[in-house]
Amino acid sequence: MYSNTGGQASKATPRGAVAKFAAAGKSTAKKDLGAFARSYGNVYVAQIALGGNEMQTVRALVEAAAWPGPSLVIAYSTCIAHGIEMSTSMSHQKDAVISGYWPLYRYHPSPEEGTQPFQLDSKRPTIKVTDFAMTETRFSMLARSQPERARHLMAMAQSDVDERWRYYEQLAGVVRALPHEATERSEES
Repeated sequence: MYSNTGGQASKATPRGAVAKFAAAGKSTAKKDLGAFARSYGNVYVAQIALGGNEMQTVRALVEAAAWPGPSLVIAYSTCIAHGIEMSTSMSHQKDAVISGYWPLYRYHPSPEEGTQPFQLDSKRPTIKVTDFAMTETRFSMLARSQPERARHLMAMAQSDVDERWRYYEQLAGVVRALPHEATERSEES
């Protein structure tokens, strides 16, 4: 398990978040860990949030356990260091999903031709990422201390969400094609 707490900043810290070592808000986008794992081609990858969609979470965990190769399940988990009321954890996770901050998906690298390995399980975002982010102290404290910088970083964060969503929609439309051995005729040509 890897966890990125509110006290540290890393490549997994979201843009605009304030942390002990990023007091002015992190200026770069967070890495897409799932994309790295998907690039291997044989890794089952899912991004889940229990409060965002319980059935998708269960489906992803069952698929990950059944996959005969490596599996990676990336779960959105609330943290008290993010500055939220922990009794609202499940609804907070739902807001992360409906803002596009945390899209839900499953990547099942089926060996069968004609399948669609990437399943986008979220609906198109319906609220702005700022509406979600400002409910967390790690984002809202920058809005209080450096409002102009916070607006700039949140605008960039929204662009990150929009671009990732566009990319994931395209990825969800890709149909798997397997390499075929060349026939003798094409080798003779």
